[in-house]
Amino acid sequence: MNAMSEVLLVLLIACGAFFALVGSFGLLRLTELLRRLHGPTKASTLGVGCILLASMLHRYLASGEIGLREILITVFVFLTAPIGAHMLARTALASDPDLAPPRPDAPPAAGEDAQH
Repeated sequence: MNAMSEVLLVLLIACGAFFALVGSFGLLRLTELLRRLHGPTKASTLGVGCILLASMLHRYLASGEIGLREILITVFVFLTAPIGAHMLARTALASDPDLAPPRPDAPPAAGEDAQH
């Protein structure tokens, strides 16, 4: 491996760690359930994707093999995280309909000004 590929690997790992940290921080700091879903599903998925991409690239540069395991893990994470978040959001909205944001075409509620 040359220095340029090592720099690329370090950048991918650092980017992945940063997004995983941001996703974890969002899960801790955001207050409402629907807002808390964005941390683990968006940022953490991107962080895991960057780390898996670095792992695949390292394996390819070191041995010339394509990492089938990493590809399968990436596909699994990218498919299950949004589906899990969607199921959690639907369950939350079914248990408490007041969590739903107002529809754009709905008239304003009593005491609210219409925004133009």
